[in-house]
Amino acid sequence: MDQVRDDFNRLASFADDGWNHNTHYHDLLLRHVPTPCHAALDLGCGAGLFARKLAERADHVLALDLAPGMIEIAQARSTAYPNITFQAADILTTDLAPESFDCIASIATLHHLPHDTVLRQLKNALRPGGVLLVLDLVENEHPADLWRDLLAIPANAMLRLRRTGHLHESDEVRAAWAAHGAHDSYLTFSEAQRTYHACLPGVQLRHHLLWRYSAIWHK
Repeated sequence: MDQVRDDFNRLASFADDGWNHNTHYHDLLLRHVPTPCHAALDLGCGAGLFARKLAERADHVLALDLAPGMIEIAQARSTAYPNITFQAADILTTDLAPESFDCIASIATLHHLPHDTVLRQLKNALRPGGVLLVLDLVENEHPADLWRDLLAIPANAMLRLRRTGHLHESDEVRAAWAAHGAHDSYLTFSEAQRTYHACLPGVQLRHHLLWRYSAIWHK
């Protein structure tokens, strides 16, 4: 976790609110935010973009991130959202009150953590009727996944060019992400299915084009 914290403190200086593989699926997740939503949790909030979107639908949002550098930027960008509380915290050492959130979201974060432990913790923190929203990276496992990549690569190029005006991030940004990715690991979709179904019966899992999976679970 110290390595992850260091990586994201470094990446904080490059964080922006533009299009990327995670923001592409924000609207999909937001469609499942319950109404009304009194309290929401954003686990791994980064620079706070999704927390701000949640804050437009929830009375209060608690946004946690391991990296203080990310929290500093998120707070600076969220002054118009007094209903967000940002906190630098490690979820593995953070006590979440039972049945305290109507919605819990986690984007590109759970692959840094022991899934079984954290999913049970988040499940316990949801109120009955609450919704867990997860988006995370997925590892290829079958030859068919290579065909998905053949579709994803041109789709990614087209979307990135249309949404950002360029095909690639700067060399400095790419180097920072590459350094982080060198010690990252992800679930395959089959592993995600086994892990989530064991903890969250009835969970809806989808394998998405841009190297992501989503998990939606109603308690």
